[in-house]
Amino acid sequence: MAQIPKIKAKAEIESSPAKVFDFFKYKLKQFPNIYSQVFKKLESLEGEERIQQGLAPTIFSYGIFLGGQKTIYPKLCVWICTCQSNQTMTAKVRTEAVNEGEKSVTFKTIEGDVMQIYTTFITKVTVGDGYVIWTIEYEKANDTAPIPDNYTTLAAEITKGLDAYLLSQI
Repeated sequence: MAQIPKIKAKAEIESSPAKVFDFFKYKLKQFPNIYSQVFKKLESLEGEERIQQGLAPTIFSYGIFLGGQKTIYPKLCVWICTCQSNQTMTAKVRTEAVNEGEKSVTFKTIEGDVMQIYTTFITKVTVGDGYVIWTIEYEKANDTAPIPDNYTTLAAEITKGLDAYLLSQI
C-alpha cells in the first residue's frame, strides 16, 4: 500500500493557542469577515447545533475568490486549483477530528473543485505555544496534478492574518 504524501507549513503566532484553536473549532464562519477579498462565503451545512453546544460543526462549505489571478485557493485558503481568473471556487468540507489534547482539527474535503485535482485532500491544523502547523495529505487525481506545495505559503499567510485579527480583539 502506497503512503499518502504530506506537506507541512509552520507559522508563528503571538495569540493565545487556546484562542487560535477555538477559532478553528467554532468560528470558521468569521473567515469571510476577516478575509473578504478571498473568502466569499463559509457556511455550516450540518452541525450548527453542535456549535451551540461548544462542539465543532460537522460539514461546512466555502466559496472563495481571488480576482485577476490564475491560482485560486479554496478551503480555508489551503487548497490550490489552477483555473481562469475571476472565478469563485467551492468545496464541501467535513470536520473529521478534533483532538483537544494536541489542539488539532482535521478537515477532509468531500466535494467540490479541489476533488477534480486530488482524490484525497485532508488538512490538519495543529496549534502549539507560539505556532500553528498545517499538514496537508493529498492524493493526485492524475499524473498532471501539481504537488500542492504552494498551499503552505498561503496557510502561513492565513495564520499570520488570523493571529493579527485575534490580537486586535483583545
